[in-house]
Amino acid sequence: MVIGVLQFELLIHDAQSLKDKRRVVASLKDRLHRDLRVSIAEVGLQDRPSAARMAVALVARDGARAGEVLDKVVLALRRLADAELGDMTREILHDPRPVDSADADDSAPDPRTDHSLDSEMRTRAEAEDAA
Repeated sequence: MVIGVLQFELLIHDAQSLKDKRRVVASLKDRLHRDLRVSIAEVGLQDRPSAARMAVALVARDGARAGEVLDKVVLALRRLADAELGDMTREILHDPRPVDSADADDSAPDPRTDHSLDSEMRTRAEAEDAA
């Protein structure tokens, strides 16, 4: 299992109000979800009418597929007429366990030795909470 994450800043042209911004963001969210079957949310800059911080996430069987879908997302973002793609970061998180063996062991992982995707995500969440 692989999780692909793309975080990006969207610079919205001619947005005079949060209502203008919501129109652009909602349209983008609907289009990406419908066309590429990704999850997308506004994760920051909610108070700024001219910018939005967005995140796209997807689950795929392998990194190649996750990368391919994220490439399509970036291409769609670059084609926007009413907004411009700003800074972005892209990350592919891999689960080192084979898919079949992940379901075979029902015992709880030892967080000191578990280097799986769930452990990595838990560690990152704890670090963000501490900051």
